[in-house]
Amino acid sequence: MDEIDRKIISILQRDGRETLQSIAREVGLSAMGVKKRLKRMGRRVKIKALLNTEDLILAIIAMDVESGEDVRRIIEKFRRCPRIIRFFVTTGSYNLFALIWVDDYHTLESVSLERCSLRSQKGIRRFDIFPVQEVHYEPFLDINVVVKRNMEVAPCGVRCNVCERYREMRCVGCPSTRFYRGKV
Repeated sequence: MDEIDRKIISILQRDGRETLQSIAREVGLSAMGVKKRLKRMGRRVKIKALLNTEDLILAIIAMDVESGEDVRRIIEKFRRCPRIIRFFVTTGSYNLFALIWVDDYHTLESVSLERCSLRSQKGIRRFDIFPVQEVHYEPFLDINVVVKRNMEVAPCGVRCNVCERYREMRCVGCPSTRFYRGKV
């Protein structure tokens, strides 16, 4: 990766909708030259839509998980969970972190207490949840937007419509299901 490649990436990070022509003008290449460079960068660069999280609640979940097998099982079970932005495997007193989003504080309480929660998973020894108060530098994050909300059962295996908190309007439900009442 040379200076021009880094400049192209920097431009796209600033605004992923920049045209090849405007990038070409800024880096001193033709539009075809920029296109070829992007193609050559291949899997090292990914361009995708990010959502503004200012109207959502973000939280960091810290977990002390019993074993590597339990960590892998949890990550796999929640692979298709639209609320999880990222998992981070670490070393130290907590060995698994998750960055999640929710629509409101009632739903945050639900996803930290109910059967759909990471806390309720086998192998969790300790669990802490930290609601994010402020996001600095960039509020746009890679949120999994579910196109078809036709599932009866959430990817984690829970049925929202039988959950007491959902029925009491204290949870908006899973964005993957037809029961979702949220804003994303």
